[in-house]
Amino acid sequence: MARRTTSSSTGSPPGPRNRTPQPLPRRRRTFADFLKAFGAFLALVVLLVGVPGALATQIGWPLPSGAPTLDWLQQEITVDTFINVLTVLVWLAWAQFTACVLVEIKAALSGVGMPNRVPGAGPSQLLARQLVAALLLVGATAASFTPGLSQLGHSMEGNQRGTVAAAQQTPGGLFGQQQEQAASNAAAAIAEQAANAASHAETGGGSATAEEGATKYYRIQPPEGRHHDSLWEVAERHLGDGRRYKEIYQLNKDRTQPDGSKLSEASLIRPGWILEMPADARGGDLVEMPDEAPKASEQVQRQIHEYAKTGDQQQGSGGQQGSGAQQGAGAGDRDTAHISVPQQRPDSDRSSASDQQQAQAPHASEASSDESGFSFGLPEALVGAPLLAAGLLGALGRRRRQALWQSALGAVGGRRGMEPPIPTGTAADAQDALLVGANPEGVRLLDLSLRGLAAALAAESRPLPTVYAAWLSGNGDLHLQLAQPAGKPPAPWQLGQDQTFWMLARTDAESYEDVDTAAPYPGLVSLGTMDDSRLLLNLESVPGIVSLSGSERDRAGVFASVAAELATNGWSDRMTITLVGFGQDLTPLAPNRLRHLDDIEALVETMEAETRQRRGALGAAGHDSVLTGRTGPAQHTRWAPHLVLLAAEPQGEDAVKLAELAADASRLGIGYLVGTESGDLPGAAWEMEITGEGKLLAPLLGLELDAQSLPLALQQAVVELFVEADPERASTNTATPPFLVDISEQGRPAVYARLVGPYEIIGLETPDGERSPLMHEALALLLLHREGVHPRVLSSALWPRGVTDDVRDALVERLRSWLGGDPDGTPRLGTDASGRLTLAKSVVSDLDVLRSLYHEATQGQGVNSRAVRGRLLTDALVLVRGPLLADRPQGRYGWLTHEIIDAQLPLLVADIGLALSAFHLEKGRAEKAIEALNASLNSAPADERLWNELLRATHATGDTDRLQRLAADLVSRSGARGVPPRTEALLDELLPTWRSGVAAVG
Repeated sequence: MARRTTSSSTGSPPGPRNRTPQPLPRRRRTFADFLKAFGAFLALVVLLVGVPGALATQIGWPLPSGAPTLDWLQQEITVDTFINVLTVLVWLAWAQFTACVLVEIKAALSGVGMPNRVPGAGPSQLLARQLVAALLLVGATAASFTPGLSQLGHSMEGNQRGTVAAAQQTPGGLFGQQQEQAASNAAAAIAEQAANAASHAETGGGSATAEEGATKYYRIQPPEGRHHDSLWEVAERHLGDGRRYKEIYQLNKDRTQPDGSKLSEASLIRPGWILEMPADARGGDLVEMPDEAPKASEQVQRQIHEYAKTGDQQQGSGGQQGSGAQQGAGAGDRDTAHISVPQQRPDSDRSSASDQQQAQAPHASEASSDESGFSFGLPEALVGAPLLAAGLLGALGRRRRQALWQSALGAVGGRRGMEPPIPTGTAADAQDALLVGANPEGVRLLDLSLRGLAAALAAESRPLPTVYAAWLSGNGDLHLQLAQPAGKPPAPWQLGQDQTFWMLARTDAESYEDVDTAAPYPGLVSLGTMDDSRLLLNLESVPGIVSLSGSERDRAGVFASVAAELATNGWSDRMTITLVGFGQDLTPLAPNRLRHLDDIEALVETMEAETRQRRGALGAAGHDSVLTGRTGPAQHTRWAPHLVLLAAEPQGEDAVKLAELAADASRLGIGYLVGTESGDLPGAAWEMEITGEGKLLAPLLGLELDAQSLPLALQQAVVELFVEADPERASTNTATPPFLVDISEQGRPAVYARLVGPYEIIGLETPDGERSPLMHEALALLLLHREGVHPRVLSSALWPRGVTDDVRDALVERLRSWLGGDPDGTPRLGTDASGRLTLAKSVVSDLDVLRSLYHEATQGQGVNSRAVRGRLLTDALVLVRGPLLADRPQGRYGWLTHEIIDAQLPLLVADIGLALSAFHLEKGRAEKAIEALNASLNSAPADERLWNELLRATHATGDTDRLQRLAADLVSRSGARGVPPRTEALLDELLPTWRSGVAAVG
């Protein structure tokens, strides 16, 4: 065949500096090392030779010379008897120690994996290991023998061996621990093809001319231990630059290999495959030519001839096939050695128009952006991170609810009726971005899917498979990429594009219900998107350190994003996240999960202790890894992950020690993400680089992502939101509502909306047509946010699946026309300086009136006038007609899940009821007080303060039987939790016999 030309290295696009995992630094042997080795040699001689020699010469044979008889039991126990028994024990200990030494020496000489365990020989084997390691410290095998070091990489000499490339511990290398079996399958396929290969050499591509012979090929050898070859390593060895792996890919993509598989850009190469190499490839015997490879067997030569024919066919159709490969290589034969993008499943449930809207929605308002990443006033880094935004938004809501309850229960004095602070400036922009970008439904389905999978596997008594990554595709399907094939997944999960992909369709995920099981993969965290799919890397499963190189500023954004999502995500339970070297304190996001350590030295000390503890706990529990510990009876009590995010690069001994700790981390539920300036990090299993253009690159993993990042300015804004919501902060000590209305007759509004109860609007004609519900919902959103609503927040609330700008703008104009204007011509729907939509003061809701009446009664005119206070409180309670928007249609108003009004309104109603009850009890009107409290309990039935005040008011009536019935009702409502301590103490005071009375009533 004609010789094929390839592009030069200069024509190849530059790529990141990425390598195979580097071996630990090798220092020169000192005189002290030789002394230690000599001492270890002497110790081994004494223990292995001296001990048995001394026993044989000094004590002799310790066992009886004849068969045992009953007379032995009647003989006197002498000193000799004790000596003989002890001698037998020493012989047994010596035999066990000798076995340990032999096992350790065998493992050292083989250089593969950790030594096997000798049963019951923990201390003995540890001593043997230390002695043999010290003895071999001056030899070539020590690096692979010393505990922990064997898993960190191979020797520098091993990197240069050509027959087998010692592959990195990438997902390919370890995804593919199954590749040894694949190699044997490939050998069978090769043998089957060999019978027909001879004739092909003559007819397929012409005779082997001198020019054809110059075409070079490389045959991938079987793996050596855990190490597998990769395109990057082949290019690095034989072309001098790993970045030229794309040239090899272009020559070999979609060509049928001897085992029937095909090479795709996002997969590692398999043992037994043939690769055509560029013309300038070098490497001696490793680059084999069909007819000029004296060391290649006849079978291999035939395979190369067969493969050469596929090259001719490939050239004829390379355009179409290459196109398919570039789109994610969705062929069913693709290998999963890389973290590769899964196939996209066609989704007939969504119309093309809906797809177009959703695709355009995140970018609908990206008319302009500045260097800080803000577009249309909102930070796109949060808008484009749906899982991160949902986690932060949910955590912020919980923090604000906690502050409200602490205020209501008097945990922080003088703060009844507290209103959450309204963020301003960059904090307001960050909050709006969270509202626009959040995808809580996606988080919920991800959590249900993972827990449902764990429950199904537990029901079948199957272990959890090791998962390296999860992909959320554009149509909502979930793909789990396994480390190795784990059989058929439980229904409704299906096999994906190959045996290492498990797929769950979104429609099947929606059928899942809550299950009582531990989160199986809490270490999943978003890194970015590729080909309309979002990658979540399982940091907990990485067989070593994940390194991140790039500029300090770019790395800091990725680290902050990872930390924030891990701290607030909805698919994990308990978790510890240790941060080192972070410029911004992120602890306020999740004080119970996040902790900062001062330096790397403190980190190493902490992780040494935890690694020892987890190893011991796993051994004591009989688990191989934390995955088996997350199923069964103990699943809720242990094996929470510990993820270490080290933004500063470790140096010297700290780096070596950290690499040793990370070698066994994946089994223990510990993950390490470490930043590096140079990229030379010992023990780095997976290497990534963040570029200044926002790309996250990892060629050895086959990844080029649009990175998810949280820049410093956004970190500060998000942290400010959480700090301002802290219930302990004095700066939020305010009870003033954000919007007060004129409650006099002169303040009658032009438009009045009743939200507390059924939704009604007074002062406007009901819009005609199908748009009426949408306009009502938009008005409700604006009424609940008198500070203003960003147009993108409005559109994301009304159209969660996305909408184009023109549709949103048309709605705003219709809403403006519907609301009309005030007598002075001012439109009732305006826009403030920041571009947010605001309502005029003439548009009022009953919630605004309710807040204003309570404020005026307790802090305004009612403070100095008892009569005014009673009238205002009574008028306020009359406004409460039920829960907020009681008749809202199903499927709409989903944005209310982001709000805390559902917690604010019951507390406000309870405060009004308590104040009115106190007003009546001052004059001895117990029945009026009971009436007010019962009205409040209709809206706030779980408020303990109302029940306690109802007990006091009932006691004030003097009716003991009525008080006894109330106590019994309260006990029955409490259920299995029992009566709260404060209520129990109050009952003891008001009705000492309440326990016996409750039993009698029951």
